[in-house]
Amino acid sequence: MAALRLHRHLLQLPKCSPQCCRLSSRAAQAFPVLRGDILPIHKHVYEANSRNSHRCRDRYLELSGKVKLGGGENAILRHTQRNKKLLVRERLKLLLDDENFLELSPLGGLGLPYGDVPSAGCLTGVGRVCGIWCMFIANDATVKGGTAFPISVKKQLRAQEIAMQNRLPTVYLVDSGGAFLPLQAQLFPDKEHGGRTFYNEAIMSALRIPQVAVVCGSCTAGGAYIPTMAEETIMVDRIGTIFLAGPPLVKAATGEDVSAEELGGAKLHSRVSGCVDHFAATEPEAYSCARLIISTLNFDPPPDGANVFEDPLYDTRELAGLAPRDYSCTLDIKLILSRLVDGSKFLEFKTEYGTTLVTGFASIERNLVGIVASNGVLTHDAALKGSHFVQICNQRNIPLLFLQNTTSQEPLPPSLSKAEDLTNRLKAQASMMTSVACASVPKITVVVGGCHGGESFAMCGRSFEPNFFFLWPNARIGLVDADSAPPSIQKGDGSEDGEEFTALLSRLKEESSAFYSSARLWDDGVILPEDTRQVLSKCLQIIHQRKYEKAAIHSSPLLRM
Repeated sequence: MAALRLHRHLLQLPKCSPQCCRLSSRAAQAFPVLRGDILPIHKHVYEANSRNSHRCRDRYLELSGKVKLGGGENAILRHTQRNKKLLVRERLKLLLDDENFLELSPLGGLGLPYGDVPSAGCLTGVGRVCGIWCMFIANDATVKGGTAFPISVKKQLRAQEIAMQNRLPTVYLVDSGGAFLPLQAQLFPDKEHGGRTFYNEAIMSALRIPQVAVVCGSCTAGGAYIPTMAEETIMVDRIGTIFLAGPPLVKAATGEDVSAEELGGAKLHSRVSGCVDHFAATEPEAYSCARLIISTLNFDPPPDGANVFEDPLYDTRELAGLAPRDYSCTLDIKLILSRLVDGSKFLEFKTEYGTTLVTGFASIERNLVGIVASNGVLTHDAALKGSHFVQICNQRNIPLLFLQNTTSQEPLPPSLSKAEDLTNRLKAQASMMTSVACASVPKITVVVGGCHGGESFAMCGRSFEPNFFFLWPNARIGLVDADSAPPSIQKGDGSEDGEEFTALLSRLKEESSAFYSSARLWDDGVILPEDTRQVLSKCLQIIHQRKYEKAAIHSSPLLRM
């Protein structure tokens, strides 16, 4: 019960219905129109940003191509020809209504100390099944045979967290050889390690979040609990297996020769043990069965008809030139807003006060949102304004969108009066942090530039649990901005200390890149600036599907026989 009490707050979130937000968005048609013209005086900054964005885009496409190869050509041939299994993206095509799904953290697992694990060995994301937005967690057995690495566990836990936050039915496509034993100390013993997956399954069941599993490959050791804890499980004949220890371990322990099918095949578990509920002769049959199960969930899918909304008045492709290279090259954030929101219309809140933070209301594909956008240093007045606006949105059940471009903290104050100003600013920022942390409405954060220092917390950084958290390829994440150090220190003065500090700055720059962050799952993915509006629209649709906010908690999860 203690564990359930920890999650009780999830049931008390105020309801934010799609009808409410979309009806309200009709009024947004009358909002003032933003001026989004790029003035000639800003052309040199725009062009420099564009060149930087082009380099970041090339790197993004290079890494994306690498990820889509999975474990490589040999592993793909072994998976498809010898093992007669479908590739993970082919499985998703059969499961989902279409390919227009929101993939999460696709660059996770690249460049880690223990090597590359493309996509962290599993694909996670949100797509429609029978019109209903569902979370999917799908092992990619071409990557290390589906073995779970520490980064794989972290990615699966984040997917479950998003499913709980947004009340998303969850489908597990299980094809895994279990944990990677040489790294067991990094993925087994601790609170946020592998066992948390099963804990989350139980909590999700108690919260009445449906979970369906398809066993379409090996399901070995601890991974065997995933399908046996799901509400309904489908198993594919000949290629699906469930057991704690495979035939080689049985042979070593008992001397008995037994086949994988005899030990834990689909016929055994559907007819004898009862561990699975549906037998599928082929993979396509299994995904068809999963779709039928989703259709019985008694969810109300969002309206199927196309919503009529206004496109921004300015070209979204110009966002690449508005993505800042560093904090000193930032243009007015309203230029970005004018290329994201419907009709480039925005009702600003406290326009003349705390102008280094822009707050106000807009619609994104008819979904009303409250926007909190960095427009400079988060000053005392800007933080108070942000705190006020966040509380207003929370009071009105309006989702919040944070566009973050923050700077690191200033160096030690040169005078007493400056110290007093900084202290007042810190107090105001603490007030905004409290408002953001305690706001129970859904929150989405996009880092369009810098994510530095304490200001990043007030702007709903990752530790403040936004429902979704994305980065542009040019984004920088770190406690301090390496580019903000004085030029003389950056170059070094020839002394040993200067050289050491220069090396430290170089390391900070490398570790603060968007790709370094995404590889370690500090975010939910890198997205191209021109795709931001589409991604935000999907996130808002997913958020609006929430169904169980007012449901009474059950004393126990669903227990299988």
